[in-house]
Amino acid sequence: MVRKVPTHHGAGLFGEPGPDAKPGAPAAWRANIDGGSRGNPGPAAYGVVVRNPRGEIVARLKKYIGRTTNNVAEYYGLIAALDYAQSNNIRALHIESDSELLVKQMRGQYKVKSADLQPLCERAKKMSQSFASFRINHVYREQNREADALANEAMDEVSGAPRMENGKPKMENRNSSSGSSSPAGSAIRVRARFRSGVLYPLEDINLPDGAEVEILLQPTKPQ
Repeated sequence: MVRKVPTHHGAGLFGEPGPDAKPGAPAAWRANIDGGSRGNPGPAAYGVVVRNPRGEIVARLKKYIGRTTNNVAEYYGLIAALDYAQSNNIRALHIESDSELLVKQMRGQYKVKSADLQPLCERAKKMSQSFASFRINHVYREQNREADALANEAMDEVSGAPRMENGKPKMENRNSSSGSSSPAGSAIRVRARFRSGVLYPLEDINLPDGAEVEILLQPTKPQ
């Protein structure tokens, strides 16, 4: 059976629909995607927020993907959104990303020069062709905060950094009737280096105001 590919006048494959779009076209679902890496390359994760045609959030996806770059994490977020849509028989999908590189590569406006990104871009493009309607657009970071927050949550859960709740660090209950050390999961260990009177953390951390820290001094190795 030969599948007819619909022709969209006045718009590219990934652009906005033309003014003569058919009224019977399926209503589009929207997915905001984001990927991040602490160190680039470093610990990385993606976040995806999926909304139905009424604008209601129906899924929040997040996953730590190991040590890689920001751009690889962005593509993992895109593929996760596409996979969710395919698994739920969604026929029309609108992707929003704050990665201009990803959007323009998917649209064919930028060449994919990175060997790490080439297979991911090819896979995403192939998956996008399964939809009756597919769009991908660039948005500013402020419009993508929910997906960004999910990606950071996934990285925090692996690194042990404080979890966020309503945009603020979620404090753990440190009360203990036995006077023992704090409950599991309430403390984190971060390596740091002291130089010229200043303590420099060797990885990204996000501590709330008033947080207490314990410093373990180790002898420096002879030069």
